[in-house]
Amino acid sequence: MRRAYVPTIAELEAFRACARYGTTIRAADQLGLTQSSVSRSIGQLEDRLGVALFHRIRQRLALSDAGRRFARDVDTVLDGLHEATVRTMAFGGQSDVLSLAVLPTFADRWLIPRLANFHAAAPDVAIDLAVRLEPVDLETEAFDAAIQRGPVESGQPGLMRLFDEELVVVAAPRLLDGRASLDDAELAALPLLQQSTRPTLWLQWFQAAGIDPRTTLRGHRFEQFSMVVEAAVAGLGVALVPQFLVGPELDAGRLVTASANRIAGEFPYRLAFRTNTEDRPGLREFLRWIAAEISTTGLKS
Repeated sequence: MRRAYVPTIAELEAFRACARYGTTIRAADQLGLTQSSVSRSIGQLEDRLGVALFHRIRQRLALSDAGRRFARDVDTVLDGLHEATVRTMAFGGQSDVLSLAVLPTFADRWLIPRLANFHAAAPDVAIDLAVRLEPVDLETEAFDAAIQRGPVESGQPGLMRLFDEELVVVAAPRLLDGRASLDDAELAALPLLQQSTRPTLWLQWFQAAGIDPRTTLRGHRFEQFSMVVEAAVAGLGVALVPQFLVGPELDAGRLVTASANRIAGEFPYRLAFRTNTEDRPGLREFLRWIAAEISTTGLKS
């Protein structure tokens, strides 16, 4: 049963429109309602809360301090309701929907191209995929599982080690000017493409080479590995990237390895999932499928 002090959706929509447009006339126009109905909703809302949400200044509505604070929460509630409604409509016919948070380039270059295989193996499971660069907290965010990089201890509940990361230096063939492989001094003389969310990769590469570390931080910066790869293909510089992400470019000759050396990433790729959902058929199918998919690609776990 709805508590008497909890606003209705109509009241919240009217409040947000008035906060956004500053008059009941414009708010009513945007909502497709009459001015009197919007004014009535605002009055009812303020009566429920016992707080003045607006200052009335001639024909204008200006948010009070309480109104400004309330507006942020109302945006969150209405946007969340809209998202939940669309998601339910989109996946209403599916028996299981698996919500995944995945690193963006991992999603674009590894996971999505293989999802047709998963759909063939588990046709009743729908994937709701979002990308996240920052660590995901499964306790507070509405995801069933997340694929990111991080430490994995043996037997740790809710974590599945996927594979280790191995980084290689790649460049467009024309940038090497006919050379098959470059030493560190030659690499340092070329433009170094930087991955802004992992800014110390080139420092790690050159740490034993005796090269001025300040020079290894210079160069074009990109937020995602997919951008770094495209910049390398365009000849903007040399890139230090996980090898599994550049297979198509290497196979097609759009990129070549510029050094025989390689370095290991600090952490492996891992799949974290809610421990209280591991018996869900959809999650169980996905865990089984991704383990088999990794084994067929020859990646080291």
